[in-house]
Amino acid sequence: LCRGGLAERLCRLQNRERSAISFWRHQCISDAKMPSDKSGVLIVKILEMFEECTIQVAICQQLEQSPATLSSEDAVINAREPILKVLFARETAAHLKSRPQDVIHIYPPWQKLLLKNADVPVIMNTYFSQKVLLSEHSETTEKTYGLTKMLVRKNIVSLAQTFRLDDLDDELRQESSDQVACAPQIHNNCDLKQHHLALSAVNDSLLEMVESQGAVGWREAQVRVVIQRVYCLPAREGHRSHVQGNKPLWMFCRLCLLVQDAYGMFSEVQLQSLSSADNIEQYCKRWEGKFCCLAGMKILQRTTRGRALGLFSLIDSLWPPVVPVKVPGQSQDSEMMTTNLPPPSFCYILTIQSGEIHVEVDEEEQIANLYQPPAVHGLKEILQIGGCNERCSFWAQVLYLRLQAKHNIPINQREIWLFVTDSMLQNVVHNTPKVVAVSVAASCVLSTEITEALSVASQLVFFRDALWGNGRIICVERTVLLLQKPLLCSAAGADLSELTGPVRLDELDSTTQANSICAVRGTVVGVNESTAFSWPTCDRCGNGKLELCPQDRGSLYCSQCSEVVISPVLKMQLEVFLSCPSRSQSTVKVKVGLFVLINMLLSLQSYEVQSVLGKEVGLLNCYVYSITSHPNCVGLEEIVLL
Repeated sequence: LCRGGLAERLCRLQNRERSAISFWRHQCISDAKMPSDKSGVLIVKILEMFEECTIQVAICQQLEQSPATLSSEDAVINAREPILKVLFARETAAHLKSRPQDVIHIYPPWQKLLLKNADVPVIMNTYFSQKVLLSEHSETTEKTYGLTKMLVRKNIVSLAQTFRLDDLDDELRQESSDQVACAPQIHNNCDLKQHHLALSAVNDSLLEMVESQGAVGWREAQVRVVIQRVYCLPAREGHRSHVQGNKPLWMFCRLCLLVQDAYGMFSEVQLQSLSSADNIEQYCKRWEGKFCCLAGMKILQRTTRGRALGLFSLIDSLWPPVVPVKVPGQSQDSEMMTTNLPPPSFCYILTIQSGEIHVEVDEEEQIANLYQPPAVHGLKEILQIGGCNERCSFWAQVLYLRLQAKHNIPINQREIWLFVTDSMLQNVVHNTPKVVAVSVAASCVLSTEITEALSVASQLVFFRDALWGNGRIICVERTVLLLQKPLLCSAAGADLSELTGPVRLDELDSTTQANSICAVRGTVVGVNESTAFSWPTCDRCGNGKLELCPQDRGSLYCSQCSEVVISPVLKMQLEVFLSCPSRSQSTVKVKVGLFVLINMLLSLQSYEVQSVLGKEVGLLNCYVYSITSHPNCVGLEEIVLL
């Protein structure tokens, strides 16, 4: 909105008006009684109701008094006063839930409008209205109408009738005049949900729904949207509860939908909390790309690009729309609706309300034209993207998994590093790494299926909507890792074939960076025997921090498996120094397992460790944990690929 313009001033006025109404209603509820000041209060009894142009029109009789002790039949009717036509806005009508014979108090500043050639005055500005529950009928009314739905007659007013055009369709006039008011009906439980949805017109605009229904919630309305993405977010009370071996597990997460309406506007819908993200793959298959109707929503937050960079990076990846979208207030010319559309600058975060109909997904319906499936790229293409904070989706073979080694960070909040490759990277000769490191942030929810599969063997994993920027691929909130290929995705020329031959790593050279994996070969120039040590690990989960069993001090106990370790696996390690031609200016220090050294000693038929000096070491797969320039040293640790 233009600063200081009429639209901005009107928006502020409407916000103040909504705040005043909400405060007044809250005050009435807190006081548990009607406002004491009766001056200027208009008391009416509803005789008939109908809806016209989203406004609820009530034909009322004015009352002189409405004591709580009187029944509605005994309420005094002022015969001298004409019948009144009272207009209630949609929000006010939803709050009052009025029926014929109800008594309403309308507080100032209501206004009376006298129309030319009309005998019935119109009462407007009825925002400060309250229904009177008469003592003898309040309990009966609640019991009678508890499961009923008031069907309100809707008058259809055509534009031809409004502008008095000569070619007015007689059938439409007849249809409008033949409508009659419907009495309240009680439906059985199986029909109640169907009736609820049939009564409220389905809207196609999220923004119009939010503006008309307000922040409190959508009670009598629903909006039809397309589900673009399904994912899990960590619940506020959620965290990675523990790490079983190399398997971080989430205890609580919240199922979320990123939806888009016919006007291109996005909203994030936060559904129920889940104990884990195990069913996320099924939700993605069943719901993504389908239409759904949202009802019983309330607004958690209106967020902007500056406050939610992660959310808007996902929205930007789905913009512009693939098909024409509606433009508010403009003729629906298809050429005007797809070009020069500015990306959304704000987004509403919605959540469900208890006791309401929430989300209805039409799983039988075809995929919506507005749906944009993830565009799958090869890792080589992603590494060449020049932008920052770009969402990307790709298939990759996970070769090695490593937990962040910062000991000052709790183990359930550390990021995980996945080292991945694909067939395109494996076939590249120069200038492109054969393996890429993918950081999985603590906020990225992983399913048990993913973590268990990666703890057993190398897996082909689909990374959906990961974040690329500053030379790194990061899995953050709203990134989903799947083991199966999604039903809908566009490959855009990416080679999605699986690896067939053995995996090759980049050899250690001057371009090797810390926090990467590589292959190293060289000559042994030194052995640091003082660093040799061994430790027992759990034969089930690989946990290297075993404890003495409380019941049997001679046995070892694994706290992650919560079981006694009968056959621990002994691991051993020491440091050797290599001279590597590919990194001749650096001291290369490798933490190797003792079985490498033992094999060398056996081949030499010697028991002296020093006898391995000058011997060649084959291609060792190593993790680069440090690179320093003063002194010029490279720290490596021998690893075993999945």
